[in-house]
Amino acid sequence: MHLKYIKMIQRIQSVYLLIAAALAAFLGIYNPHLWRAQMVNNAYKYFSGQSNYGYFALTLVIILLALVCIFLFKKRKLQYRLTVLNVFLSIGWIVLQYFLIDWKKADLIQHMDSATYLPAAFIPIPVIILLFLAARGIRKDEKLIKTLDRLR
Repeated sequence: MHLKYIKMIQRIQSVYLLIAAALAAFLGIYNPHLWRAQMVNNAYKYFSGQSNYGYFALTLVIILLALVCIFLFKKRKLQYRLTVLNVFLSIGWIVLQYFLIDWKKADLIQHMDSATYLPAAFIPIPVIILLFLAARGIRKDEKLIKTLDRLR
């Protein structure tokens, strides 16, 4: 294996970015249900991320941006900016999820007995935390490099 890729994997922020991309991929590709409504006739209606193109596209952008950031380890400023952008996109991901489920709920409210969020709906929260930790690690690396440059 090439030495520069080994150095890239040793950085903890690369691990954070990889796990964040994997969690987002689980949510976007595996297609777990995010919300379930029990209808008055005891049937269930589900909402998943792939049922909306905008939500699915945003999920793919978050995955790809996290993966691209892993390979930008030599360009820390750009890596930091893209990771912070990805944090904001992930916050928008949660907001979009909330509004899409709210619109679905409004359509079914007359025939719905009860509704609940499913565990997969909470996956964006650890993704945001991991992206934040990655951004913090990138910033620490950048500060360390600046400190070392001043000492020369």
